[in-house]
Amino acid sequence: MSMSFEKYMVDMVQPMRDDLTRIGIEELRTPDEVAAKLTDSKGTALVVVNSVCGCAAGQCRPGVAQALQHDITPDHLYTVFAGQDKEATAKAREFFAPYPPSSPSIALMKDGELVHFIERHQIENRSAADIAADLTSAFERFCR
Repeated sequence: MSMSFEKYMVDMVQPMRDDLTRIGIEELRTPDEVAAKLTDSKGTALVVVNSVCGCAAGQCRPGVAQALQHDITPDHLYTVFAGQDKEATAKAREFFAPYPPSSPSIALMKDGELVHFIERHQIENRSAADIAADLTSAFERFCR
């Protein structure tokens, strides 16, 4: 039995992508897509840096899903996938300065400026409910 590594990873990662796209988050797969959506953007945008790690599965993606049930949410919802869509992720990270690369992570932007950022270390030891509460608080502050 032989399968290419790329095909294996596509098959393994797709359910992790689906966790976010099925709730209405748009995947940005190339640097051009990221630039088109985030450069000079108007309104609020949530950008989730997805990953294959356990804290992405157990805390980050479920926390984002819970937060998006809130009455107040960002105007735009995007995701990039670290380790899979590497160039798109690198481009998105240019918008997250001064924060170092972190995956998973969650950025909230307003009119093209970063206003709230949740790094991996703020995800891995917290519950999905804690992350959702953090996000909904940021939504209330910046998305009105």
